[in-house]
Amino acid sequence: MRSLVTGAAPGSPAPSERELVHRFGVARMTVRQAMDALVVEGLLERIPGRGTFVARPRRMASRLTSYTEEMSRRGLLAESQTLLARREQAGPGVARALNVSEGDAVIHWRRLRRADGQPMCIEDAYLNEVLIPGFLQSGMPTSLYDALEARGLRPTWAEDSINADVANDEEAEHLELAAGASVLRHSRRGLAGEKVVEVSRTVYRADRFTMWLQVGAEG
Repeated sequence: MRSLVTGAAPGSPAPSERELVHRFGVARMTVRQAMDALVVEGLLERIPGRGTFVARPRRMASRLTSYTEEMSRRGLLAESQTLLARREQAGPGVARALNVSEGDAVIHWRRLRRADGQPMCIEDAYLNEVLIPGFLQSGMPTSLYDALEARGLRPTWAEDSINADVANDEEAEHLELAAGASVLRHSRRGLAGEKVVEVSRTVYRADRFTMWLQVGAEG
């Protein structure tokens, strides 16, 4: 039955149950179960009052990329310098974002990140220590996402927010900016399935970084 659907034009009517029963010589219940399976797989879609049709391809979200991957995609060489890596107690905001209790142990990893030798951003990542025991003792990885992937925890989707702001004195010093210069602030809550594995806050030089977003519309 799958062969009748594969390659068919999206939106075209699926064969009727009667037609399939006649073609394959099986019970109507067997045909109905097979069609239900194809609906679950996303190959068919049922439209109430109209019938069953070949489904349009599901739009897939872009794979979340690490900073290193993103810079490589832009043709830039990524470098990182750890400014801070320690165990802390979760404050109210981090605790809420990570779905932990205030005061629970979290790992705070702050890095100055460069592209082709030039300061690009400062990233503060917060991780639930319970999910990644021994993380600080094993040496800081080159890529956080690679380290999470090795533990089966690479984020598969995220909730992001972006806003314009000005750099404070410490940020300006690290990013080699004048105090009060424009920056972009990017906050991310990264999830692996339904499990929150990362909360990050990144401040980018607005004169060196353009945020790219992939969007689409149903039509």
